[in-house]
Amino acid sequence: MHIIVLWMVEVIGIMILSNVIPGLVVKDWRAAILWMATIGLLNAILWPTISRITLPFLAFTFGIGALVLNGIIIWLSSLIVAGVSIEGWALILTPIGIAGINTLTSGVLSIDDDATFYRNVLNRYLKREKNKPQSEHPGTVFLEIDGLCEVILRQAIERGSMPTLSSWLERGSHKLVTWETDLSSQTGASQAGILHGNNNNIPAFRWVEKENDNKIMVSSGLFDAPIVEKRIANGNGLLSIMGASRSNLFSGDAEDAIFTFSRLSNMKTFYTGTWYFFYSNPYNFPRTLALYCWDLLLELHSRIRQWALDISPRLKLGFVYFFVRATANVFLREVTTYTIIGDIMEGRVDAVYATYMGYDEIAHHTGVADKEAFRILGQLDRQFARLESATKVASRHYNLVILSDHGQSRGATFKQRYGLTLEDLVREHVPANLTLHSEFDTNLDHFGQATTYPFEQGIERTKRALHVKQHESKEEKAHVIVLASGNLGLVYFTQWKERLTFEMLEKTCPGLISGLAQHEGVGFVMVNSKQNGPMAIGGKGTYYLNTDRIEGENPLKPFGPNAPKHLRRYNGFIYAPDILVNSFYDSEKDEVAAFEEKIGSHGGLGGNQTKPFILFPSYWNLGKHIVGAENLHRAFKKQLEKEPLRHPGHPSRPDAHTATSALNV
Repeated sequence: MHIIVLWMVEVIGIMILSNVIPGLVVKDWRAAILWMATIGLLNAILWPTISRITLPFLAFTFGIGALVLNGIIIWLSSLIVAGVSIEGWALILTPIGIAGINTLTSGVLSIDDDATFYRNVLNRYLKREKNKPQSEHPGTVFLEIDGLCEVILRQAIERGSMPTLSSWLERGSHKLVTWETDLSSQTGASQAGILHGNNNNIPAFRWVEKENDNKIMVSSGLFDAPIVEKRIANGNGLLSIMGASRSNLFSGDAEDAIFTFSRLSNMKTFYTGTWYFFYSNPYNFPRTLALYCWDLLLELHSRIRQWALDISPRLKLGFVYFFVRATANVFLREVTTYTIIGDIMEGRVDAVYATYMGYDEIAHHTGVADKEAFRILGQLDRQFARLESATKVASRHYNLVILSDHGQSRGATFKQRYGLTLEDLVREHVPANLTLHSEFDTNLDHFGQATTYPFEQGIERTKRALHVKQHESKEEKAHVIVLASGNLGLVYFTQWKERLTFEMLEKTCPGLISGLAQHEGVGFVMVNSKQNGPMAIGGKGTYYLNTDRIEGENPLKPFGPNAPKHLRRYNGFIYAPDILVNSFYDSEKDEVAAFEEKIGSHGGLGGNQTKPFILFPSYWNLGKHIVGAENLHRAFKKQLEKEPLRHPGHPSRPDAHTATSALNV
């Protein structure tokens, strides 16, 4: 029935497309019916072989090769059927149009596309793999929802946005707990800790390395992430033994890595046979492209809705963000899900860790509990349902663990509240002869350096080849560099290679520390005193971190009982800033003030940004409340090492044959 309905709709759709797409001619209904049948037949006969032979080409062209092969098959089918001709851009637009029709029809009629996928692809794969030995130990798939705090997850479950996760909790197969991040509460520090057990010296999303000619390091940098991973890795990461990394910042020492930032600069590690599960269906990439275009329209609708309803706070976003959002929310989501399905079906890997970035990207700009944010969580829940279905037909059992690396805190930005940036505030209190440089615009956080760096390097190489005089960059000329990670600000004085003490700062820029600390948008600043050690200074009091002595009002009281512990550890980082600035936290309104232009932010202390979650199998024992990503790494490693040969609810997988038989029927 699924096939018949889609075939009928495709015939109607192709007649409509023939009047819209230039270069596509379909003479009549008879020709349309025969053409759709011929395309289906050629895909059934040719695509499995062609896609496997050309898999490296498909992977390295990021799906564009799939459009080319689709165009060739459609062109061949047009030669067979009288009354049909196709040429030019129609060879590319037609498969996208057909995929869009399939996706829309499946959504309207509530048809599960995965039923066809499992029946046609995975069942065929199972028959080929069934005689291969499989491990009796269950594998584990860690699925990270980037930026989702435990509170918002519970809200999403209560309002029915995430029925799959809700069903796991209702039947008792999983437990839901919160954990506490380190400072800084952002992906760079959290994933370094979770995947490698080491997030030392990662003070923020961006930081300055004075010893390295004041280079600004970026956690997601195409060439910075590999450097960071080399520093933190010891070969014994979470994925070091038969592991796979999917769409992460760091690899966890996995040999098999797809869309992992620390490996993207080395394209030799990009290809893996698991790509086959994404390209096994000729319409997967065209469908993804159709969903990509639809997501662009949803972003436009979101902007219009927020403007029409006068939602506040809200942000003014540029044109490029449309594509940043769609890439994170659609393209990487689809590739990640299909490749994990491949991992589950192969049964080769013991642990998979994958990141879904869509919520984090959108919540930054629409708000952590906006209608659009919950819609994205619903889409992710459907991915988890697809993966759960895969575990039911696979010959090896896999546990599914859902977690987040950090949360987000909400609130109007520092600039929206006070009409000035952190750089402006610093500028008011430093000598006029000092030049400042700042980097706050992080709308391209996930893909910024990965997309701009190659272009910038091309320009620099051309200048060198033509002997064009090189000029110092803004950051190289700046005496002061001001950076931000959410509501965490970092101030570096670049004329000194060492970190400046409180006494040196008071002598160099008298009034700067007090000027920052007394601003109503600042919760506290941290500096390191030669005499007193690290100090957290607020507008009405000082916390001496080494002795836990407080003068006046405690500036750390709003930030939780572990704030002193986090700051003491942070103070020991070799790349800690000369001045650390953390915005206020209003516990009644549950708001912070990000120094970046983001109304959902993370990176510092205050609110739900430090309160992510773990949804894990009920028979697991992760111990007491976990504080710090390194401790979460140790808890995961310990659990993986003691996985039983059999586990509750999985006595030698008798249900696998039943599920497979049902799919055959």
